[in-house]
Formats: sequence, structure tokens, C-alpha cells
Amino acid sequence: MAQFVIDVMVEVEPETVPAGVAGLLETAVRATLTYEQQSPPLELSILLTGDGQIQQMNRDFRGVDKPTDVLSFPAGEALPGMEDVDPYLGDIAISVPYATRQAAQAGHDLAGELQLLTIHGVLHLLGYDHDEPAEKEAMWAAQTAVLAQLNLQHVTPTEA
Repeated sequence: MAQFVIDVMVEVEPETVPAGVAGLLETAVRATLTYEQQSPPLELSILLTGDGQIQQMNRDFRGVDKPTDVLSFPAGEALPGMEDVDPYLGDIAISVPYATRQAAQAGHDLAGELQLLTIHGVLHLLGYDHDEPAEKEAMWAAQTAVLAQLNLQHVTPTEA
């Protein structure tokens, strides 16, 4: 049976991540893909990392030398001969320390913030952006709808 395959990797101290967070992030991915009417099989990975590593990725891939909350790396087209392999959407990297600060500033828990950032990252993998006002409105509407499905109405999208 076709399914969504979500690989969650934790590269920070385990005590900095809420218990059961991998399952919550997998649920957020599935809810986002379902909301966007994506069908399995699809694969993606999520890396929970620190400010230093995400700053290096932000510098290397976006030319911005500072930490950020979430980065998305869409996979692109399948290589010749790989069309029969489950489609790989791409990778999402989330800075747990950055997310912790944002959650405290916004007044909600870290688990909710990590789910929001996961939803945000998946939407980027699916082609959403927020550079222009109309794009941002569409992306924020999708995030808000998925958050509501997950009973996370108290978690509101912000700009990093």
C-alpha cells in the first residue's frame, strides 16, 4: 500500500525536544499533504538541528549569514531511470533553539511551534512562497487551515 514516508532526524540534545515530537511532526506532514491533495507515495525528511548548523545552511544555500527557523530544500525532478522510485519531495531543516525562542515570544509551546514550522516547510516543498503579498496570503491561509485541523488554532504563523 502506498504511503507517505517521513524521516525525522534529531541532531540536537534529546532533552531540548518535546517527547513524542517525531510523531507530531509526521502528523503535521500528513495533514499538510492531505490538505494540499497530495497522494502517496511521497517521501521527505525533517532535520531538527541547532542554530549553528542552520546558519551554515542559510549562508551556503541562501547567502544569508544568520540562523533562521526553518529551511526547505525541494528535491526537483527525478533523475533519468529513477522515475519508478517513490517521489522524494525534499528536505526540511528546523532550528530547535530558534523555534524555542519563537514559541516563547508567541506564547505557545515548542511542540506547536515545531508543527507550524513543519507545515511551513512542507508548503515550501510544494511550491508555496511568501515573497509577494498575494503569495504570503495564500501560504498563511493554508498554514492556518492545517493548524486548525490539528487543533492548533492558538499557534499563529509569523515571519522569522
